[in-house]
Amino acid sequence: MKPIQTTFIGGGMIVHDQLLPSLYHLQRLGAVGDIAVVEASAARLKHLVNDHLAAAFPGQSFVAHPVLDSDPKQEDFQRYRSVISKMPPGNLAIVATPDHLHFDVIKFCLEHDQHVMSTKPLVHRHDEAAAIEKLARQRGLFVGIEYHKRFDRRALEARALYRAGRFGQFRLGYACLIEPYRYRYSNFQNWFKKENADPFTYIGCHYVDQVYFITGLRPTSVVMTGVEGTFPNGNVAWMWANGTVTFENGAALSINAGLGYPERGAGTNDQGITLYCEGPDGKDSSPEGEGGCIIVHNDQFRGVSHCYVDDAAAGAHFRFVNPDYMHLVPWTGPGLKPVGYGYDSVEAIVQSAIRVASAGDLASRQALLAEIDEAGLIATPANSSINEKVSEAARLSLAEGGRRVEIKY
Repeated sequence: MKPIQTTFIGGGMIVHDQLLPSLYHLQRLGAVGDIAVVEASAARLKHLVNDHLAAAFPGQSFVAHPVLDSDPKQEDFQRYRSVISKMPPGNLAIVATPDHLHFDVIKFCLEHDQHVMSTKPLVHRHDEAAAIEKLARQRGLFVGIEYHKRFDRRALEARALYRAGRFGQFRLGYACLIEPYRYRYSNFQNWFKKENADPFTYIGCHYVDQVYFITGLRPTSVVMTGVEGTFPNGNVAWMWANGTVTFENGAALSINAGLGYPERGAGTNDQGITLYCEGPDGKDSSPEGEGGCIIVHNDQFRGVSHCYVDDAAAGAHFRFVNPDYMHLVPWTGPGLKPVGYGYDSVEAIVQSAIRVASAGDLASRQALLAEIDEAGLIATPANSSINEKVSEAARLSLAEGGRRVEIKY
């Protein structure tokens, strides 16, 4: 298997914090060849060239489109088309644009015979997910959606135990994902407008996907309400959202999501999920009156806390630390090595793209794609389209003042 050439479309926060460091490490392991990053302007690329990443990955860099010394005021939001059209077929495009732009970008990449890694959610509408699935299957191309919580060892263990019957049936749950308040001062204020996004579909989707990933239960209805706010630049957005998702066995999951975790809070965000379960027909093997099951994942605090001397660099004097998502740590090679389920997720998607690209003729690639879909570990358009059904229903519910929207299969 030869190294795969990769091109990022978009160079925002997730690229800096997770995706590019993961690709750099895969590059020095020999799995990835040239790395390119395409953005609308040079101004959007310069934050990816810094001392932190240079020290972690000495001697490694990416090809910038446009070049870094070009006029930062010149923007071209279609620049990716010329770059992707020049890529040799069978390589990998990494789509890290705002969610509402995903469909057109992914479709263009597939039409130019590139495998795709997409940040979550894939798209907001189920018909768009189905169109991506069909096009990719016809061309024998892999599309992986980067739901990195699937590769958290806690989620993998819960999935195995749940499907072995150890937790009985999920009945009621709640989840929370509140991102930092400072997001309001980032590029979010330019695109996270009411017509484009909301916190439930943007980040709450992680926990909808996680319940489906663990239990295999499909959602059947959604009720969502939102709370408005205004960005510093004047754009109005849904800053907070609450949604309740009902599943096919009657279970319900309530999710709170928003952009507003205090900068001086102990964590960098607030996130976690609790699922209450019970045995078949409310019974289990425990003595009478002592039954019930529960799955609790506290994703904000994992038993690690730090107190720093440099408040400004850390953002706060005291911090809860999640060592399991994505950190750069010392290793036996040069610089630093990415560890955590953020890296594991990217590695699995890249290696899957390489496997499909190396599988041979169209029929062989399609057969391998079917195996990946069936395994269900990596989110693909074929095995995770419940997420698009939930997103579409949630957006409709939000637009209609919190009406319950049914999901049909």
